Amino acid sequence: MKICFVTGCAALLLVVVAGCGEVPSEQRDAQAQLEALIDPDTEDVLRRINSVSAYEVPEMELREESDYAHTSEDVAPFGGVKPYREHFLQQMEYTGPGRAIPEPADLETVKLGFIGPISPTVSVATGGRSHEEALGNKMLQGSKLAIEEANARGGYLRREIPFELIVKNDNGLWGASGNEIVDMAYKDEVWAILGTIDGANSHIAIRVALKAEVFMINSGDTDPTFIETNIPWVARCIGDDRQQGYLLVDYMIRKLGYERIGIIRSSNRYGRFGVREIMDSARRLGRPVVLEMAYALDRDDYALQLSRLKAADVDAIVHWGDAQESAVILNQMRSMDMQQPYFASDRTISDEFVELAGANAEGVISASPWNPNRSDPRLETFRGDFRERFGEEPETYAAHAYDGMNMLIWAVQVAGLNRAKIRDVLAHRTRPWPGVTGDIPLSSALDDMGEVYLARFEGGTWKYLSREDLQIPRRDAPIGNRGGENTASLAGE
Repeated sequence: MKICFVTGCAALLLVVVAGCGEVPSEQRDAQAQLEALIDPDTEDVLRRINSVSAYEVPEMELREESDYAHTSEDVAPFGGVKPYREHFLQQMEYTGPGRAIPEPADLETVKLGFIGPISPTVSVATGGRSHEEALGNKMLQGSKLAIEEANARGGYLRREIPFELIVKNDNGLWGASGNEIVDMAYKDEVWAILGTIDGANSHIAIRVALKAEVFMINSGDTDPTFIETNIPWVARCIGDDRQQGYLLVDYMIRKLGYERIGIIRSSNRYGRFGVREIMDSARRLGRPVVLEMAYALDRDDYALQLSRLKAADVDAIVHWGDAQESAVILNQMRSMDMQQPYFASDRTISDEFVELAGANAEGVISASPWNPNRSDPRLETFRGDFRERFGEEPETYAAHAYDGMNMLIWAVQVAGLNRAKIRDVLAHRTRPWPGVTGDIPLSSALDDMGEVYLARFEGGTWKYLSREDLQIPRRDAPIGNRGGENTASLAGE
């Protein structure tokens, strides 16, 4: 018996056949699938990273942006004065020896990690009782579906062994998320990780991932600072609150001309960092936010915050927090005869909000990292498979986790079982990822720079509109376009 190496697009498939004769049909199928995953640019990346020793760094083209996160000139910091140095414009490089680590021989499964809030906890980090389990479990569903579909296609194609999902709860205790990354990296020996949602916990997790040198992709944390850590082992596949905030401010100020904007938000990291770009952008456009009011979680009375916003005579209100609080605040506003337009974060786009807000939901406008109403065969297939598997409709967190896990699976398939190479093929991917949430182009900081949307609840449904639909130009065109077919105005015109 002889060991033969079948080469396809610079990727090696190890097959064992008698006398190196004809390759069995199932192995030919695996080889064909693998070759189909490797485009010419990825083939070039593989050639570069496979040609260096442990003491060499491959010559890779690093992305460089002209401006950070498509920030329009009039909302950029420093008032138009060019700073001495700007961060996050040039891609981080991994210069370590990890590419020289050989693929292990004795594996029964290929393990990928998942960390997210899936069980209730109480901690200071999350502001008391945990509140993101519903979102975390949706993320887990999307991840499971991606793994199951990959296994149905043959699993890890080079070895024809299944993928295995290692699931950890992100319980919100300081340091606990880091401990879970340690366990996955060293005890479970996962090849890459998807997660999580809470901003504080995500920051802890990626710092441990940096030390463990395991790639981590985030599909649920929209904190703008998540990607601003200069860690080359991190990417994000969901549009963040910076992008959503820019669009919201452009619509409120440039399009509708509001002059006195008020903010009410949760007192945790999600609320605090979620409105930061709204605050900064409004000030730089000459319409500073009149009043910002924070509230503690687990409340059902917001009279203090709302009465002060009412006394400030604001002409629009922005809420940044979870769906339940968003509905309760809106209902209490209307009961206090506060009829200001109501703008909110993407978490408001949920059945829970619509049910709790009732008739008051009409006209609410929320930011959104994607357009789930667009016509896309990939999205329709995903919806049908998700309904069949879980008996319910997928939402934002399930869809983005599905995309993120599929990105990791693709990287493992084309790079092989080497953490540094898995990181390389994703970090240097030149084409937007064709996700069910739309095309996902990665910036130099490995952040999702695809189109974001505003959604208006109207006539019992959410209607999604892009910048183009809203006719709100910006200085720089987006890297990728997530498409949108609805062209009606959010203002109801």
